[in-house]
Amino acid sequence: MRITVSSAVLLALAIPVPAFAQTDPARTIVQALDDGLIAIMKAKGTVRSRSMAIGPIIDRAFDLPLMTRLAVGPSWTTTPPADQQALVAAFRRMTVAQYATNFDSWSGERFAIAPQIDARGGDRLVRTTLTTPGKADIPISYRLRASGGDWKIIDVFYRNSISQIATRRSDFAAVLAKGGAKALVTHLDALAAKGDF
Repeated sequence: MRITVSSAVLLALAIPVPAFAQTDPARTIVQALDDGLIAIMKAKGTVRSRSMAIGPIIDRAFDLPLMTRLAVGPSWTTTPPADQQALVAAFRRMTVAQYATNFDSWSGERFAIAPQIDARGGDRLVRTTLTTPGKADIPISYRLRASGGDWKIIDVFYRNSISQIATRRSDFAAVLAKGGAKALVTHLDALAAKGDF
């Protein structure tokens, strides 16, 4: 198992607001993702087989259209609908490949979800810790938002401070400026194929 971050964009998290119950639906979404990641790590297999296993779990856990829009930034509103759809599909391929590549083998890893679910305006923040025997714990927090009656992840904070969306937005800006949406689709597919996250 390996987790790397392409660039460090630090975001301060707001002061926690007390919490929701253990049965909070946001917690349930994160628990399902954690369980899926442990399952693909234990199954090992190929990147392809892990991608096929984790893909449906990612679809249920993440609001990929919103995450794509946030990562693209202001130019999203002037991007033609067909290109928007292509970007969401490419962002999904990259996200699935990222998890299938990074969570590739199991060495006793486990996730623990903090009992308190914090409010962030209308969003909720679920804090988890990835524990690997013999290694330092890795805190990972998920920001979720209600979408169509369900809670979905809209951002991931690696070590509780590095926003995946802010990192992606920074990385994508130059590609978009140079070649627009089609160039970004090509870039995302290259990242997915390369498997270096």
